[in-house]
Amino acid sequence: MSAKAISEQTGKEFLYKYICTTAAVQNRFHYANVTAETDFGRLAQEHPWLLTERLVVKPDQLIKRRGKLGLVGVNLDLNGVKDWLKPRLMKETTVGKAKGILKNFLIEPFVPHKQEEEFYVCIYATREGDYVLFHHEGGVDVGDVDAKAKKLLVGVDEKISEDSVTKELLTHVPNDKKLVLASFIVGLFNLYEELFFTYLEINPLVVTKEGVYVLDMAAKIDATADYICKAKWGDVEFPPPFGREAYPEESYIADLDAKSGASLKLTLLNPRGRIWTMVAGGGASVVYSDTICDLGGVNELANYGEYSGAPSEQQTYDYAKTILSLMTREKHPDGKVLIIGGSIANFTNVAATFKGIVRAIRDYQEPLKEHEVTIFVRRGGPNYQEGLRVMGEVGKTTGIPIHVFGTETHMTAIVGMALGHRPIPNQPPVAAHTANFLLNSSGSTLTPSSTRTASFSENKEARVEGSPTKKTKIGDPVELTSILVTLSSLSICNIFPFPVGKATTLFSKHTKSIVWGMQTRAVQGMLDFDYVCSRDEPSVAAMVYPFTGDHRQKFYWGHREILIPVYKNMSDAMKKHPDVDVLINFASLRSAFDSTMETMQYPQIRTIAIIAEGIPEAHTRKLIKAADEKGVTVIGPATVGGIKPGCFKIGNTGGMLDNILASKLYRPGSVAYVSRSGGMSNELNNIISRTTDGVFEGVAIGGDRYPGSVFTDHVLRYQDTPGVKMIVVLGEIGGTEEYKICQGIKQGRITKPVVCWCIGTCATMFSSEVQFGHAGACANQASETAVAKNKALKEAGAFVPKSFDELGEIIKSVYDDLVAKGVIEPAKEVPPPTVPMDYSWARELGLIRKPASFMTSICDERGQELIYAGMPITEVFKTEMGLGGTLGLLWFQRRLPRYACQFIEMCLMVTADHGPAVSGAHNTIVCARAGKDLISSLTSGLLTIGDRFGGALDAAAKQFSKAFDSGMLPMEFVNKMKKEGKLIMGIGHRVKSINNPDMRVQILKDFVKQHFTSSQLLDYALDVEKITTSKKPNLILNVDGFIGVAFVDLLRTCGGFTRDEADEFVEIGALNGIFVLGRSMGFIGHYLDQKRLKQGLYRHPWDDISYVLPEHMSM
Repeated sequence: MSAKAISEQTGKEFLYKYICTTAAVQNRFHYANVTAETDFGRLAQEHPWLLTERLVVKPDQLIKRRGKLGLVGVNLDLNGVKDWLKPRLMKETTVGKAKGILKNFLIEPFVPHKQEEEFYVCIYATREGDYVLFHHEGGVDVGDVDAKAKKLLVGVDEKISEDSVTKELLTHVPNDKKLVLASFIVGLFNLYEELFFTYLEINPLVVTKEGVYVLDMAAKIDATADYICKAKWGDVEFPPPFGREAYPEESYIADLDAKSGASLKLTLLNPRGRIWTMVAGGGASVVYSDTICDLGGVNELANYGEYSGAPSEQQTYDYAKTILSLMTREKHPDGKVLIIGGSIANFTNVAATFKGIVRAIRDYQEPLKEHEVTIFVRRGGPNYQEGLRVMGEVGKTTGIPIHVFGTETHMTAIVGMALGHRPIPNQPPVAAHTANFLLNSSGSTLTPSSTRTASFSENKEARVEGSPTKKTKIGDPVELTSILVTLSSLSICNIFPFPVGKATTLFSKHTKSIVWGMQTRAVQGMLDFDYVCSRDEPSVAAMVYPFTGDHRQKFYWGHREILIPVYKNMSDAMKKHPDVDVLINFASLRSAFDSTMETMQYPQIRTIAIIAEGIPEAHTRKLIKAADEKGVTVIGPATVGGIKPGCFKIGNTGGMLDNILASKLYRPGSVAYVSRSGGMSNELNNIISRTTDGVFEGVAIGGDRYPGSVFTDHVLRYQDTPGVKMIVVLGEIGGTEEYKICQGIKQGRITKPVVCWCIGTCATMFSSEVQFGHAGACANQASETAVAKNKALKEAGAFVPKSFDELGEIIKSVYDDLVAKGVIEPAKEVPPPTVPMDYSWARELGLIRKPASFMTSICDERGQELIYAGMPITEVFKTEMGLGGTLGLLWFQRRLPRYACQFIEMCLMVTADHGPAVSGAHNTIVCARAGKDLISSLTSGLLTIGDRFGGALDAAAKQFSKAFDSGMLPMEFVNKMKKEGKLIMGIGHRVKSINNPDMRVQILKDFVKQHFTSSQLLDYALDVEKITTSKKPNLILNVDGFIGVAFVDLLRTCGGFTRDEADEFVEIGALNGIFVLGRSMGFIGHYLDQKRLKQGLYRHPWDDISYVLPEHMSM
């Protein structure tokens, strides 16, 4: 989620700290927080003004209209405040539909004032800019401000001025207050922009002769801007909506999410409920919640949550065990059900994530059986057959009832089974792996009829809700919501213009693209798709990656290998590939804005797909504005992309080849769709392929509040594309874009059949607000609810099912009608070319084995802890070795403190070896097997030590020391290195991550924290690590970096060196000497090991070498 509500206290703290205005803002920082644990004596000592001023007290828990509810105590002394709190503090109260405990209160000075001194001001974000609302009559009786208030739109990248504020907003304000208010509103708007607010309301804002008083305030900030605003925000606490408790398990999952590149979300709705969910995908999680509520399970739904973005096995295990722990705390008389669902994954390895869930089920098998838990599983995607097999096996071995279904079953059918609305079918065994994706499995040349398990209403006739009896024409009486009345006053050309220069056709069989980022798996998937679509050339012309020099990357084109150029600079890629008109941007959330803006400088680019999730909304709006000005179509952010069967696919869209073939995405059909969710777009591929002749084009516009292109952009393209015969739209709660589709149908701009369903219908049934997986999936007003939009679409003449469960039936009904009328003539199927399976994927599936190239018996670095000759690293440290003292004498000519000697010995132990696969050990072993002596073999290994291997100690120490000594904040340091295109030495690990920590680093860290007198530079480096791991979990402070910065702390603070001497030792390379000395022990061990094992001359196998020669020289 991006826009998150903050407490009133946090909002006022930001305002008082950072607002810049000539208006005299009064009572700055005059507030005190009260909870059940508050000691009023101490509180009065900390805030002496509590004893001298009249006071106001109110709950600070995101409650609206507190004054109307009698939840504000006014004009009290401190004893009066205590008396007022007694019947309220820690007492349950009802606000609307929500019941909650009042437990957090705010005390502020009472401000005597007149009614005419109260004003209302609000700033909120929209796609086109930020609106400033002002009303000259504020307070509890302000009423409908949307209708009353003056409005000023400040467009994206535009500035606000006191003149415009005075002219547009302050027309009814007394002249003596205009100057003060204009200055305050401008300062407030600048603060709003600078700190990435998305909503900021003050009511009332009181202006007296003394100055400006901010009495009541409500605000939301864009949480994704944390990496920009961290220095000013600090650690922001986001309170839960009133009526929902903040559970420690939610905080635990939020912490996992923050440390992961994947997405992990958990909201507890009713911990005593019997229906629990563990759903993959932001869109799918909403669909499952909708279906549970549709079938009457709203009061028993225990949680909302989702996991997506390819979480690791360990992350999935941690997520699953949290849910299993929660659901096995209280028994339910009817037993419990766990729905492990999801759409068809695009790139997540289903078997890998299911292994984590299976581990958790095994750990909790006894509580699960005791609480009579039944599990229903439905999933698809890469390696899903293996995942389903493993899930079925754990059911058999543990005795837990687990019902497993794949893509042949409608996504939400398991909900009907779990809730007893339909029988549980006996499923045939599924394939053990995906090896059969090489072949065209269908013997029929015609599109087969649906073979999926029908929805819970399978025996009912397919009903087309809202099916029009005739084409809707302009002027036809259509009953729409109030928002359509507003739209109807506009002309068709004003509502539905194509932005100047934007193309109707985005992709063709000849489209060429550039991929930003080293996403080799996604690129290979695109090339395999190109090949099965019988394209003449690959759709990827080049890649751009700023962190490496120009080079060529190897990929497969069918059976043969090809090279695709990789450029360091975008400009070089554009110059050398003028035929490219699409950019697929895999840059991180921090880099996506800059790289996309740079790309739009090149007029050859007409379409950009932005994959990253978590780009600040203010940046996204700037991208949208620039794209509209330049005629560029943007898909995303927060998207998997889109696909045009037979022509082009973006990145991981559509999943692996087995799904491409199963959904017949290698050739065009007649149905075009647009969705917000990437996972649900793949589910639509499945549904459409089973009910029609297939997909013509599909786009996932992304889950953010402001996607680069909106539903109508693509629906109108499809309307104007002859090959598209019908359109499917999967809308969502939040926003009002779906109403433009209603208007298009009503006014005749859209004449092709439109099947539409908006997910999120369950939101209106919850007592408190729930933020769903997508940032944009939140209704800020009644017209943005999924229920309201589905009703309007139906009234406008779209084909609207009763639920997502019936979506496939409606699509089939409309398609069959078009076939009967001759509008669609199903084409004869043509089998696609076959593509060999990659070696790495075949190994993942367990289909092949390969003999090892090396044998070793002294070191194993693969597990949780480094092992030397069978002894874990923690055991090694228990032995006493005197090398530290000796080294201190020989290197530093000083007798170092005992803790310093111990630290040096620990450094030598952890640097002694890291397995046979690294370059130095590899060289030593090859030399030893060639008959060379120990010195030659050891030297061969040592000569590989440098910046890329082992020599990062000095570089890390210098980089971090320079940044720390110059007074840079950690975020400024990271941003500077990013801007300069430099790697931060000592950050990053190929295997270890924040979720799979390096035990060596943890051991050293514990020692330093216990024994060092100061660790300022280490603390600085750990703050940098927090920033880098929020981008990618393996960007940890590695062992080289840790030793480097910790050694600087040691030299500077142990008392044996002056500052100049300490800095000199770093400069002359003493720290790298630690690595060289430590690693030499390991190299010598490998030499002796190979001699002892009598290993012969090594020759590298041919099948591990790719011979890339010019065509005329190949054999």
